[in-house]
Amino acid sequence: MTDSNAMAESPTNNTGNFRNALGSFATGVTVVTAIGRNGVKVGMTANSFNSVSLDPALVLWSIDRKSSCFDDFMQAKAFAIHVLAADQQAVSNHFARSGSEKFADLHYTSGIDGVPILSHYSACFQCSTESQYDGGDHVILVGKVIEFVNNELEPLLFYHGKYATL
Repeated sequence: MTDSNAMAESPTNNTGNFRNALGSFATGVTVVTAIGRNGVKVGMTANSFNSVSLDPALVLWSIDRKSSCFDDFMQAKAFAIHVLAADQQAVSNHFARSGSEKFADLHYTSGIDGVPILSHYSACFQCSTESQYDGGDHVILVGKVIEFVNNELEPLLFYHGKYATL
C-alpha cells in the first residue's frame, strides 16, 4: 500500500532520495575491528550489521569498496562487531573518520586472532570470516560467531542521518 501523495522513484534516477528513504529504517551503530595487512589494526563505523543464522551462529555486515581499509578487511581472517551503547557517539564519530591510527588513544584488548576489542560496548561478536559476497558497490562479509558478550546496555541508534537513542 502506498501513500496517494507519494510518487514512486527509480533508485538509479535519484540516489540522494534513495539514500534518504533508506534512512527511514532506524539501525544500531557498530564499530567493526580487525587485523589487516601487515598486522595493522583497522576499524570502522558501520550500520549494516544483521543476523543471518542462529545455528550455525552467523552475522553479516557490509563494507564500501572505496573504504580506505577495504583491502584490510577483505584479507582479515577474523573481525569483531561492537554494537555501540547510547553513550558512544564519540566512538562512532572517531571510527567514521579516515586515518590510520584509530587505536592510538583507545583502551582495548585482543580477541581472537589478535582482533582489537573495545573496552566498552552494548554487545560484541567475535567472528571468523566465513564468506564474502558481491553487493554492488559494497562487499557483504559473513562471520561465524566464535564468542559474544551481551552487556545489555541501551544501544546507540542512527535514524534519518542523525544519532538517536531509545
